[in-house]
Amino acid sequence: MARTRDIRTNQEDTSCDVCGRTLLRGEQAESFLAGGSRRQVCELCTGRAQHEGWIRESGADELALRGARHEGRTRFVDRIRARRERAREAAEADVDAQEAAEAGLHFDTPPVRAPEAPLAPEPPRRPRHVRAVPTNADLKMERALDVFNGSEHVRTVGGVARTLGAPAVCVRTLADRPSVVAITVMWELSWYRYEVDLSDEGSGVRLDGQGAELGELSAVEQDVNAQADDRGGLHLAGASS
Repeated sequence: MARTRDIRTNQEDTSCDVCGRTLLRGEQAESFLAGGSRRQVCELCTGRAQHEGWIRESGADELALRGARHEGRTRFVDRIRARRERAREAAEADVDAQEAAEAGLHFDTPPVRAPEAPLAPEPPRRPRHVRAVPTNADLKMERALDVFNGSEHVRTVGGVARTLGAPAVCVRTLADRPSVVAITVMWELSWYRYEVDLSDEGSGVRLDGQGAELGELSAVEQDVNAQADDRGGLHLAGASS
C-alpha cells in the first residue's frame, strides 16, 4: 500500500501580532516596534497597530531625525528669548537712569546699554492649498479619487486586494460637509473609510475608520459605485482606468 508523503515548504509560518492570523503564502508582514520589541503585522492590521501607537520599524530612523531637528530648533528659540530678555532689562535700566537724572540724581557710572539683539525671523507658515470646490457631485467624486490615487493609500488597497481579491468601493459626497468626499473600500473580512477635503487638498487623504465586518457600515456606505484597478487605484464605475 502506497504511503502518503507529507508536503512541506521551507517557508516559516508567520503570525500577525495584532489579529493572531497566520499569514498566507506570498503575504508580507510589516515590522513594527512596540514596547522595545519587534512585532510582525499583516497588511490588514497596520492601521490598528498605528492606532495603538506602534511605530513602523522603517520609520524609526526618520522619527529620530525629526526629534533631533526639533531639539535644535528649541535650543535656537531659547537663545533668542535670552537675548530679548537681556535687551529688555537693559532698556528698563536706561529708563530708570533717565528718570533719576530728571529728578536731580546722579549715578557714579553711566548705565551700560546692551546691544540690541536682532529679532529672529518668524518661521514660514505651512501653505494651505485651497482650491475651488466643484459644485457638481460627480465632479467632486472624480476629483477626490484623483487625490486618493496620488496618495500612499493606493498601496494599502492593492496589497489587501492581492490577498482578499478585488474590493467593492463606495464614493459619496456629504450633505453636512459639502467640500468633503467619503470613500469606503470593502471586502468581506475588512473595510477602510477615507475622507478627502477638496477645499484643502494639500492635507491629503485622511483615514477616517476601518473594521473587519461589513455590518459595521451603513446601507448608504455599501452602495457600490466605483471599482479598484490592479495596483489599488480607484475609479468610478464606467470610467476608464
